[in-house]
Amino acid sequence: MAVLRVSPAPVPAGRRQDRLSTARPPAKLQISAGAHAADPLLSLPDLPTPLKEKILCMEMMGIDSGRALSLNPALRSTPLDSLHVIISFLLTKGIHHKDLARIFGMCPAALTAEPRRDLAPVFNFLAAELAVPSAAFRRVINKCPRLLVCSVPDQLIPALVFLKRLGFKDMEGLAYHDPVLLASSVEKTLLPKLEFLEREVGEGKEMVVRCPALFTFSVENNLRPKLGYLVEEMGRDVAEVREFPQYFAFSLEKRIKPRHRAMEERGLRLSLPTMLKTTDHEFGLLLQTADSSPTVGP
Repeated sequence: MAVLRVSPAPVPAGRRQDRLSTARPPAKLQISAGAHAADPLLSLPDLPTPLKEKILCMEMMGIDSGRALSLNPALRSTPLDSLHVIISFLLTKGIHHKDLARIFGMCPAALTAEPRRDLAPVFNFLAAELAVPSAAFRRVINKCPRLLVCSVPDQLIPALVFLKRLGFKDMEGLAYHDPVLLASSVEKTLLPKLEFLEREVGEGKEMVVRCPALFTFSVENNLRPKLGYLVEEMGRDVAEVREFPQYFAFSLEKRIKPRHRAMEERGLRLSLPTMLKTTDHEFGLLLQTADSSPTVGP
């Protein structure tokens, strides 16, 4: 097993004596093989050797071991061999070594998954239900690592059934662009947002099918304040967001408010798509046109 060794960095001859009398020289980390895993470099004297080995293994992969252990306490008692089995399994599914730090960093729970019981069913689901070829598994998992720890019968199937009933037909788009929806709770995440849109906007199903990202926005931090600004400050009808649900994807502070205020100063009114989708340069030209022609309308 490869471990890290510490070797002192070179010190200029003229300063060596002063450095030795005041402080230790900085350490330079190198990787070598065959040394004992309980190397003093870990500086973790109070931890058992097996845990030190796991910490070293994670750090060498680029995983924040402290965060992983905090979010997944079960990792402390998991044998190191289990980590190797999980990694080997993912590699057979097309995941690359360079993907592991990001995948486990975003989803530490996957470090204690059981390949046959937990992971294999997820890949079977992707292939059978979403027609994802094995060559594209990596793309889907990198897009949403949390899929790895989702129960197929309790989470993925119910979410897929719910989305299909709403009108989602593009399984390719769902797999490659919006797989996070499959990892979202129907009762706690998807349904409350749908109900908010139906109650406050008068439409929900068609909006989320046209703009699946709506399911990823917080009601209190995104949907409600943006809808309130549209109606109360901009004086627009909610029917406009039924036609342009992408409105909720734009930043309220950095895009919606500044552009609305700039338009208001000039008595300019544009459709929401024109107001928000145009580049800064294009929007500036529209403002210039309004400055030179006070009769410019929508």
